[in-house]
Amino acid sequence: MKTTETPTPSRRRSPIFWVPTAYFGMGLPFVVLNMVAVLMYKGLGVSDAKIAFWTSLIMLPWTLKPLWSPLLEMYRTKKFFVVLTQMVSGVTFGLIALSLHLPSFFAVTIALFAIVAFSGATHDVACDGVYMDELNAQEQAKYIGWQGAFYNVAKIIGTGLLVYLAGFLKDEYEGPAEDAVLYSWTVIMIILGVVMFALGIYHTRMLPSGKHAHSVTSFSQSMTELWNVIRNFFTKKHIVYYICFIILYRFAEGFVMKIVPLFLKAGRDVGGLGLTEQEIGIYYGTFGAAAFVLGSLLGGYYISARGLKKTLFSLCCVFNLPFMAYTLLAIFQPQSAPLIGGAIVLEYFGYGFGFVGLTLFMMQQVAAGPHQMAHYAFASGIMNLGVMLPGMMSGYVSDWLGYKLFFIFVLVATIPAFLMTWFVPFTHEDKK
Repeated sequence: MKTTETPTPSRRRSPIFWVPTAYFGMGLPFVVLNMVAVLMYKGLGVSDAKIAFWTSLIMLPWTLKPLWSPLLEMYRTKKFFVVLTQMVSGVTFGLIALSLHLPSFFAVTIALFAIVAFSGATHDVACDGVYMDELNAQEQAKYIGWQGAFYNVAKIIGTGLLVYLAGFLKDEYEGPAEDAVLYSWTVIMIILGVVMFALGIYHTRMLPSGKHAHSVTSFSQSMTELWNVIRNFFTKKHIVYYICFIILYRFAEGFVMKIVPLFLKAGRDVGGLGLTEQEIGIYYGTFGAAAFVLGSLLGGYYISARGLKKTLFSLCCVFNLPFMAYTLLAIFQPQSAPLIGGAIVLEYFGYGFGFVGLTLFMMQQVAAGPHQMAHYAFASGIMNLGVMLPGMMSGYVSDWLGYKLFFIFVLVATIPAFLMTWFVPFTHEDKK
């Protein structure tokens, strides 16, 4: 297969033109399936346990993506798969908007969300591959903050702006309440479809291609290459420890992710805060947005200045300790907007600041080597397994314990992350 030479530095497009938009496009489907769909189904009358289980289960492609990630290094370019998956996600969101009006809307939309999940997981593999191909180690550290910031901007727009807009449209609709909810979420799904398809068009021009595919002449050669990639990953030095570290770093977050929006929306008589969609959207879309972006950018520059090895434990602390804020909210159920907003700001700043440490660790310590893109997909797939499994259980645990005891339980679940991070070994030299 004929390869194309890497552009010379003088012709190279600045990463600022594609890193933010590419990682925004990566984050949006993930956020919609993880959080926005939770609030949508809650408004449509689906039970908490059913919501938590199924919206967690459809995240499985982000865990299984290592199985097909090596194939993306064998055909076409990584840019091709990024653009293709963004457009596929856009079309599927449009189909979800139509399916909300069917009698069996839950089963059909869950199936379509599963397609978005497969497309989004494939997008993640290819997009990370472009990032690692195009940027050297110093640039990766420099732009890791931009990557994390705009991945999380997608979270803010999804859980902030779009959720607020859903509440606004519902209130403005003149008709039965059930029709108002249906109308509002139909519009939101259409907007998501248009945004994702537009990103695909933008990246046909602005995204660099990454390294071209290896030459593959037969299916058996593809399978041999796949086996080599898998074997090389699981024979890496310290790999067992790394797998445990990756799973446990976000283990507590896996429990919290599905329950927090349900807790914010649930009535005070059942231990929630009784917020409307507009209030949730404002808290996430204003205070949370600023905290996310600030935390992600500061986290990237903090690592760049001091090195990952010296900062990883402090990043883990900043990532996990904000869960205490929700415990206090559940215990005292305050009505004060500054207190509720402050808790969300603390969580989002901690998430943005601490998550970049795990991302960079997987890139530079776990994925380093000749199959960097595929091995990073293995690492991030394992990471998502550590989020998906507690997420599937979270609805049942929350129903069993109640919100107050549930968040206390989450604090206990952070302890393994601190222990694993304190003792985690570094295989490769860590540079500032």
